[in-house]
Amino acid sequence: MTRFACAGIAVLEFESAQPSVVKSIKQRDLLNTWLRLYARDQSLPRMNEYQPARMEDELPDLVFYTVNTSMQPPRLTIESNGTRMSSAYGNTGKGRYLDDYLGARLAPIVMPVYYECIARGLPAYTIANIDDIYGRIVAYERLLLPFSDDGNVTHIIASLKTISEDGGFEIKNLMRGSDQLPAPKLRTIIDRDLVHRAPGRIPSGDVLEFG
Repeated sequence: MTRFACAGIAVLEFESAQPSVVKSIKQRDLLNTWLRLYARDQSLPRMNEYQPARMEDELPDLVFYTVNTSMQPPRLTIESNGTRMSSAYGNTGKGRYLDDYLGARLAPIVMPVYYECIARGLPAYTIANIDDIYGRIVAYERLLLPFSDDGNVTHIIASLKTISEDGGFEIKNLMRGSDQLPAPKLRTIIDRDLVHRAPGRIPSGDVLEFG
């Protein structure tokens, strides 16, 4: 595990993980596109290179950020706001700093995930459980993908998925409507097996047997 800390922000632990840790098929597709670009020379891809299939279908669950690493801690500016995120947080955040948008209650538990993604220059994946206004448990799955235009992380794309085993749930004010803070269930940096494998591809070294 690795640790990352900033002034006024809690120290959190992150597990080392493979791409297979990501549960959502759509998030896995987004990650695989990033991995294909990263695998060319083991360096961060540029934002303008990133063109996953069916990107438009995912836009309601995506948030785009610009990153200013000349400040410590880095400042992230929300450049777009997925409609579902706006509903979950109760208002739009476009043009605002992410830490200001989250507020004093949520920033200490959310910002370290972004800071670790920036510090490592690798994807971050987390799962947290949240109760909606009716007490139904909702799993909040976050995938962060870093990009660079100058060697440092300059952009991040966040894919945010909400899933409930109870079926339906109320997304409006999901992140702010409960007295309880989101309960972390998984916090990882994807730093192992960073090679995209197309579906059905057989890893080199595997032995094939024919009957």
